[in-house]
Amino acid sequence: MPRKPVPEPSADSRPHWEGLAAGRLLLQRCGACGRVRHYPRPLCDSCHSFAVDWVEASGEAAVHSWTVAHHPFHPAFRPDLPYTLVTADLPEGVRLLAQLRGAGPEALRIGLPLRIGFEENGEGLTLPVFRLRD
Repeated sequence: MPRKPVPEPSADSRPHWEGLAAGRLLLQRCGACGRVRHYPRPLCDSCHSFAVDWVEASGEAAVHSWTVAHHPFHPAFRPDLPYTLVTADLPEGVRLLAQLRGAGPEALRIGLPLRIGFEENGEGLTLPVFRLRD
């Protein structure tokens, strides 16, 4: 079985990955206009500034959409099938895509409150996951 592909942190994304490893979801915020952005990237799409700082997400989210994966995009993901991928709105104004844990897709509805958790993926990488909020 091949290994799962893993991202290689860049200078722009390294704080994001280090935050996940520490159990914190860090989001980029433009140092010029204050707009929060996710995924990490070097340039603000609002004001085009390269200035950046990092803010910790609240850990809350709400379902925006979801899909159930039945076919792997890479053979290493075959043992995980099927799994539910959720796109969620964060109160910080960005969306996050992550797998759902602890519930099936039948529990989901648009706007359902979620909380962000963290899981080691077995490849030396910590990833965010979603769980239903208690």
